[in-house]
Amino acid sequence: MITASDIPPGLSEQAELGPLWADWLQRLPGTVSTLLDEWGLRRDGDELWHGFESLVVPVLDRQGGRAVLKVAFDGDDEGAQEALGLQHWHGRGAVQMLRADPRRRALLLERLTRRDLTTLDDDEACVVVAGLYGDLHIPAPGRLTPLAVHLEQWLDALSRIARDAPVPRRFVEQALSLGRDFLTDTTTVGVIVHGDLHHENVLADAGGRWVAIDPSPMSGDAHYELAPMLWNRLGPRESDVRYDIRRRFYTITDAADLDPDRARDWVIVRMILNAHWAIQDAERASRPLRATDREWITTCITVAKAVID
Repeated sequence: MITASDIPPGLSEQAELGPLWADWLQRLPGTVSTLLDEWGLRRDGDELWHGFESLVVPVLDRQGGRAVLKVAFDGDDEGAQEALGLQHWHGRGAVQMLRADPRRRALLLERLTRRDLTTLDDDEACVVVAGLYGDLHIPAPGRLTPLAVHLEQWLDALSRIARDAPVPRRFVEQALSLGRDFLTDTTTVGVIVHGDLHHENVLADAGGRWVAIDPSPMSGDAHYELAPMLWNRLGPRESDVRYDIRRRFYTITDAADLDPDRARDWVIVRMILNAHWAIQDAERASRPLRATDREWITTCITVAKAVID
């Protein structure tokens, strides 16, 4: 059984993001407990893990096999097709899926180690991620939502950003222009993209093989993938940060044989969209921007500037 008191504080505090989150968190203990019973699973220890929008429960199946039960937030479309992506990767570069209930955003996954790419030298981590691109970017199935469908909605919302928003207007206009060019480009879709591949979303399996976790799969463009590796785990000094961003950018594009100009355009689009989403989250919660929101917006703008310079 899972109770409300079992939910880690880092996940339960997401109730502050609005009523959809509060409702999901209220339902979460019952959902997990029901799944444990229906799927013949039992908890393996008291520890619970979590991501930004999911709870992960170490479990044992009826035969004593080790796995994890993941239940994700069901109030948006971001992870709606995770099971479909994992099904088509079938363990190629990604965690192996053992069972799924997409309606409840529930997945039974192979148990990996807790070792992620933060344990490697940064350049080595970039090369590992570039290698995973080659495994993950296979032809997308027809049922997978095209990136262009999401992008059109995101750009429409961005076009209505307030003039006094804490994002330089020139970056907003540049992101809108580049994004609209992608909408008319047939190569914007076609391969399965992970969508959020960064240091903490790559774990080692029992044999030491690096595999991707926690995808938000779409039918997209391989060049879309870079941005999370640029914004993740940056240092405190701006001069070093911009150097690190550019070093990561070229390490990955070189190792993955990607077009740096196209990758740069996607980074700009994604970072300005990220900044806008932080503003939208505050508006939906009817609160002013917090210090953490402003810090994240500054990071987004810093990454965009670094790849332009």
